[in-house]
Amino acid sequence: MDTIWPEALPTSKGPKYTLVADTIRKAIDNNMLEVGAKLPPVRELAYRLQITPGTVARAYTILTDEGLLQAEVGRGTFVAPPKSPILDDVWARQLHLRDDKYNANVSLFSPRLADMGQVALIRECLQKVSKADPGLFLNYPTRDAYQPMRQTVVDWLSDLPLGALSHDDIVLTHGGQNGLCLVFQTILRGTKPLILIEDLSYAGFRRAGELMRADVVGVKMDKWGIDPTDMERVLRQTQAQAVCVSPEVQNPTGVHTPLERRQEIVEVARRFDLQIVEDDCYRMGAAREPSYRALAPERGWHVTSISKTLTPALRVGFAIAPRERSGDLRRSAEYGYFGLAQPLAELTRLLLSDPRTRQIAKDVRAKMGEYVRVAVNALGGFELNWAPDVPFVWLHLPSGWRAAAFSRAAEREGIQLRSADEFALRDGRAPNAVRIAMNGHVSMDRFEDAMQRLRKLLDNPPEQISV
Repeated sequence: MDTIWPEALPTSKGPKYTLVADTIRKAIDNNMLEVGAKLPPVRELAYRLQITPGTVARAYTILTDEGLLQAEVGRGTFVAPPKSPILDDVWARQLHLRDDKYNANVSLFSPRLADMGQVALIRECLQKVSKADPGLFLNYPTRDAYQPMRQTVVDWLSDLPLGALSHDDIVLTHGGQNGLCLVFQTILRGTKPLILIEDLSYAGFRRAGELMRADVVGVKMDKWGIDPTDMERVLRQTQAQAVCVSPEVQNPTGVHTPLERRQEIVEVARRFDLQIVEDDCYRMGAAREPSYRALAPERGWHVTSISKTLTPALRVGFAIAPRERSGDLRRSAEYGYFGLAQPLAELTRLLLSDPRTRQIAKDVRAKMGEYVRVAVNALGGFELNWAPDVPFVWLHLPSGWRAAAFSRAAEREGIQLRSADEFALRDGRAPNAVRIAMNGHVSMDRFEDAMQRLRKLLDNPPEQISV
């Protein structure tokens, strides 16, 4: 901006806000301000030009309305990309690099999928939805209206070992978390039910249970996941109604539960009439073992979504009950929210049935695997749990570091990650570890730089251990 106004606002006839807007507009036309360039805060520019903040704000508003600028809450005002009736694949693929251009921080809190063509495909599907029969936008949803969508989901999940499955078994949910809540609503009984989870697990399990007014009790885990011996001990002392686990990809440790251990869990669950809720939302690759719904068809519930394979933005998930409980799960959804909005369901049907989508999902998985390899190359000298098709790594911290202190030190480096404390029960003990999620929204070079900064921190623990 200094090259636009070296000293002060030039004198000219007309309102000052139009002069400010014209000056910025010309700078954009002449490429003095490139796409993504950040403009000064309103008060700062007003002070430099010796005009009122309201004058600058009005100029920014005019240019934002014209599409030349875009304002992002908490981040500032930027030069917007050129308008186009149909965004081509090049710009669509640039969308996921926005943080790389505008934000000095690298968020590794939650996985962020790289755009491998799904943005353009979703836009294409949205255009098709916009031309659908008017009834799609005017009528209450009905079960029959959703049958094509449910059948598409069955086809989409056809490579999963889920046991006998038909479209009548599929319940459409607003993402995986909504699916968990829906299953708990269907399963839990009594004024104060109780569910079991692993000592260290996805915080959404606990929150979903608490939302259902359930007590949540932790069970010990080992390198294979939940410990069946400790689970039986807890069951002898309580009247738990369900256990919630993620055997394919345990969040946050990345542990995979082998078939023998799953069979042990099923045996314990049958002895104590325990329902098994399997959260399968973090798996990006093929399932390695039969699901609990296949192993225990009378008590296995399955929840999954497209959040870690295509996009979390649509908030679309799927809940599947044991065959004899499908009606119960369906009624929970119908009484709770009737179903997905029909335009959203149609969008998802078009997306999942498109012949390009499976290849896009494979490309997303491969690209996220590249980020994993960069992380492992930088941090592999430490104790690290990882897999090429899991969008995070679990890092056991070396001597001299505590998880909270390391998280704070990483944040000072502009890197946000999750401490093990965030996955532990409130009265539980957390290991000295952190979860580092892959961020496909930043360039590989910038991600690698973040990993090297973490490596430098790990190599140089503080003189005094802090908590």
